[in-house]
Amino acid sequence: MTPLDSLAWSNRFATLGPEFFTELHAQGLPDPHWVAQSAACAELLGWPAGWASESGALQAFSGGATWPGMRPLASVYSGHQFGVWAGQLGDGRALWLGEVETPHGPQELQLKGGGMTPYSRRGDGRAVLRSSIREFLCSEAMAALGVPTTRALCITGSRLPVRRETVETAAIVTRVAPSFIRFGHFEHFAHHDQLEALRHLADFFIAHHAPECADAPEPAVALLRKVALQTADLVAHWQAVGFCHGVMNTDNMSMLGLTLDYGPFGFMDAFDPGHVCNHSDDRGRYAYARQPSVAFWNLHALAQALLPLLPVGTEAETEAATERLLGAVEAFRERFASQMLGRMRAKLGLATADDGDQQLADDFLKLMAASRADFTLSFRRLSRALTDAEPLRDLFIDRAALDAWLVRWRERAARETGVEARMLATNPAVVLRNHLAEGAIRAAQHGDFSEIDRLLKVLSRPFDEPVLPSDAALPPDWAQTLEVSCSS
Repeated sequence: MTPLDSLAWSNRFATLGPEFFTELHAQGLPDPHWVAQSAACAELLGWPAGWASESGALQAFSGGATWPGMRPLASVYSGHQFGVWAGQLGDGRALWLGEVETPHGPQELQLKGGGMTPYSRRGDGRAVLRSSIREFLCSEAMAALGVPTTRALCITGSRLPVRRETVETAAIVTRVAPSFIRFGHFEHFAHHDQLEALRHLADFFIAHHAPECADAPEPAVALLRKVALQTADLVAHWQAVGFCHGVMNTDNMSMLGLTLDYGPFGFMDAFDPGHVCNHSDDRGRYAYARQPSVAFWNLHALAQALLPLLPVGTEAETEAATERLLGAVEAFRERFASQMLGRMRAKLGLATADDGDQQLADDFLKLMAASRADFTLSFRRLSRALTDAEPLRDLFIDRAALDAWLVRWRERAARETGVEARMLATNPAVVLRNHLAEGAIRAAQHGDFSEIDRLLKVLSRPFDEPVLPSDAALPPDWAQTLEVSCSS
């Protein structure tokens, strides 16, 4: 195989022009070391198992050197944060290295934590070991669950001190995706009336990532509809696995419908529709139950950014164009509802459709909420409740109400085949709970990276029962004190 330092890198994003980015090199980590690598992500790239031992790999992925063909740059974008226009943002601590051809098409690689850029907004441009481990593990865990996501190739670390709430050590996580273009890229050029740049960006994205939109009567409308449908699929999948993003700002929304920017995320333990995983979100804007409506709101912001690409010369033309874009956004509602019902049917073991399925699913969620039953364990134990419901009953306060619901569910399931197998392949045994990540973080902060590797292997097979029962157990009491915030 071709040595990795001889790979052919392409730089399609760099062809957009200097108004889209600033070229600069990373500020390399001093005396770097490997923290973790993902074999699954390396396989996605078509790289050999021992890629990390190749000459120059550690320096390349700790920001100290570049391989021939890499063209590091930080892109500019804007966005709405917590529902308020925040103005210019951009890659404040991320550097795009370029893209490589893979068995799965072109993939971009990006360093997160490589130092200050022109878009750092008084920040230091660094990432800490704690947050890098969380992003690395969750990126790969989500991929194993089948949730659309950016991937994580590796983490490098250093003893370089970085100040957050306390002094921590620096790290860099290498992220992988077909594209890191966000809603905020379009918002930036629309807000600044850079209409040629906005059109150039739309043409670029359609050509490389949505070619089926090119021949539509209005490519921008077709693109918005495509993004709305992909976003609906994504959020339905989040809801179905109990995942809370924590900071669904428009600058954190992927144009490809990928989970992007793992910061204050969390998988729910006790089910609470109003659960807020981000300690910084004091108004609960990004609570679990609000994620679909926030995604819908964000799509309206994207529609506003795309409006100048349509005929808007007169007031009547503007109104008509707005209606067409809003119609594209509306595609989100029906798609999300159908995707969510389909995923809930699968979680209940149902392969066919019945008019009462929505109510059956809603009633189980209400029972879970009333008892604050563990989200992941409730569905996993339900998977075996056709023959043994006692482990499930242990999670609920009102067992009589659960028993009554189980009668209805069993009657419905009796009309299906392969129910238990379907549910065990849909309801994971293991997700990246905060306390599992915290265990790996604490060990790594003392120089022991073995728990990251062990946990990564467990998370790569989320539907298998783990060797250690504690990986799939209720969280320990001390986990209730864990908090994640925008610094996470």
